Amino acid sequence: MKLATLKDGSRDGQLVVVSRDLVWALDARSVELTLQEAIENWSSAEPRLQLLSNQLNAGEVAGAFAFDPAQAMAPLPRAYQWCDGSAFLSHGALMQKAFNLDPIDGVEHTPLMYQGAGDDFIGARDDIVLPSESQGIDFEGEFVVLVDDVPMGCDAEQALQHIKLILQINDVSLRALAPREMRTGFGFLQAKPSSSFAPLAITPDELGDAWRDGRVHLPLQVHWNGQWFGHPHGGQMNFSFGQLIAHAALTRRLRAGTLIGSGTVSNAEKTAGSACIAERRAIEMIEHGAAQTGFMRFGDRVHMDVTGSDGQSLFGAIDQCIVQAQS
Repeated sequence: MKLATLKDGSRDGQLVVVSRDLVWALDARSVELTLQEAIENWSSAEPRLQLLSNQLNAGEVAGAFAFDPAQAMAPLPRAYQWCDGSAFLSHGALMQKAFNLDPIDGVEHTPLMYQGAGDDFIGARDDIVLPSESQGIDFEGEFVVLVDDVPMGCDAEQALQHIKLILQINDVSLRALAPREMRTGFGFLQAKPSSSFAPLAITPDELGDAWRDGRVHLPLQVHWNGQWFGHPHGGQMNFSFGQLIAHAALTRRLRAGTLIGSGTVSNAEKTAGSACIAERRAIEMIEHGAAQTGFMRFGDRVHMDVTGSDGQSLFGAIDQCIVQAQS
């Protein structure tokens, strides 16, 4: 099942189901008005949404209309909780080596995670509006899961049962602002403006065999200004989503609608490229003594997509332009 949220002038948008080929959509407000309401009432909402999805895919329902990804908001336009991990250790290892950082104790056994701002996510085709190029504009391709209510102390295996939807995100980052915020120990705020999401939130079964061990076993295709930038594989997560959820729930329960991110998808193989500019710059620093790739400029475009074995986009594509904020 594929779900999306369409722009309707409200903060939380209109919930729709989308056909597997991304061509058609169907109003799902007869079940729940928004995705937040759906995830809070998942046990009753899921079978009714699935019925609509089955009918839509079979062409057996009236009222279907053309799905326009440009009219999609983030599937969950605002979230009560957004926690982003760093589950690909190759990414952290490159940063540590390039910047001569002190090793983080226990990083191989305990996931890193920060609590991000979840009040304002943007759609896959919306412009990314930012104040200045001098802040080091970067994209970060990641996978995300949306959970229902998770009890405190939930273990990693149990945590997998609470994953109801999977999403794909461009976790926009401002690299020039990040070092100071990292040094304070309080986490990111200014360095993490509004992130953008691919149009669709999908149930794990939509991934077929590519969803196993709490990981998305597919490459994330990233292009910058029409040029290939990377296709790192999600299967190389060192910590599964189950482990990330269990980490977040160690000392508190997680309420329905919590989003948990994988961190930048990263592979040890250089041939996979990267899902963020900072990682490519780190590789250049290690190999050449200095970074050669600059950060994004106004007018630049980033494109991210994940396709199945049949070539069909699974989450819909992120395709966005960087635009300067008007004073």
